[in-house]
Amino acid sequence: MAPTPIFPVKVGHIDDVQELRKAKQSNVPQRFVRDMAERPELATTVTHPSDIPVIDLSNLVKGGKARFQAEILKLTAACEEWGFFQVINHGIDVEVLSDIEKMAMEFFMLPLEEKQKYPMAPGTVQGYGQAFVFSEDQKLDWCNMFALGLEPHYMRNLSLWPKNPPTFSESIENYSREIRKLCKSLMSFIAVSLGLNKDVFEDMFGVAVQAVRMNYYPACPRPDLVMGLSPHSDGSALTVLQQGKGSSVGLQILKNNTWVPVQPIPNALVINIGDTIEVLTNGRYKSVEHRAVTNKEKDRLSIVTFYAPSYDIELGPMPELMDEKNPTKFRRYNHGEYSKHYVTNKLQGKKTLEFAKIHPQASF
Repeated sequence: MAPTPIFPVKVGHIDDVQELRKAKQSNVPQRFVRDMAERPELATTVTHPSDIPVIDLSNLVKGGKARFQAEILKLTAACEEWGFFQVINHGIDVEVLSDIEKMAMEFFMLPLEEKQKYPMAPGTVQGYGQAFVFSEDQKLDWCNMFALGLEPHYMRNLSLWPKNPPTFSESIENYSREIRKLCKSLMSFIAVSLGLNKDVFEDMFGVAVQAVRMNYYPACPRPDLVMGLSPHSDGSALTVLQQGKGSSVGLQILKNNTWVPVQPIPNALVINIGDTIEVLTNGRYKSVEHRAVTNKEKDRLSIVTFYAPSYDIELGPMPELMDEKNPTKFRRYNHGEYSKHYVTNKLQGKKTLEFAKIHPQASF
């Protein structure tokens, strides 16, 4: 989530989905209705939610040698086979989690004119509104977003930090501090799972970039026609997702060409591998396409943190993870340029990763 400059984008009028929900219309505006091939096929989604790996962080932080090794093997399998896992016993106080959730709900329940004091300008990804909208005929997601850059501090646009709810800034700071610690810890264990020095990513990343996005998905009269959030992979190194208590199950991940719903475990956090880790590991750990679907009766809240290297870092596959059997799949590039590329393109599967891929030379 780079602080990209504003540039002119013709996106037309965007209906606020919470206001549409309040109007209790039985139909959905055409701009939200997906083409047949893009509809979520809710009734036919195959579910294997219990298969999604669960990592017990306490075994890695304070387990004995045997428990540590067993959990590292689980983490390796989760990163190689799924690109997603839930983490339990992560050490973040339950009050910190419930506090950010309560504050986010208070913000989304404010009158529209209050939320619109913090607008997401076209071509940027901070503020309130819909991100990744670049044309008037683009289909919209059934979602309201509020996003902020957090670290390093130069990313902060304080004019977009709400005065209401009054506890907003304090809640965000407390939450983000804890999530940052968790990300650093997870990155060190991911390094170990790859057979690398535990500090390799922290040393490489510089002052890591961190951003938060809150997503609110109101109930939708026709969840079979719309998408809560378009299928995409994340441009980050790691993404941390908190699913709101009592929310509908909305997150789905693509596994073997099947959309698998992620059933939230109480007080667990969902972690996924971003494009940056796919590049650094030369494709050993892959970022995975995921999406959000809506529900006819229940709203859904999620709070997402993106954790990535500093924008001035040059990235490419790590030499330790390349050999004759695994030749380099990605070029070296500036991470800030990639981030800019990511936020100035619409969400479309793993298309943004094409930026970094080395394509074989065509033979004539």
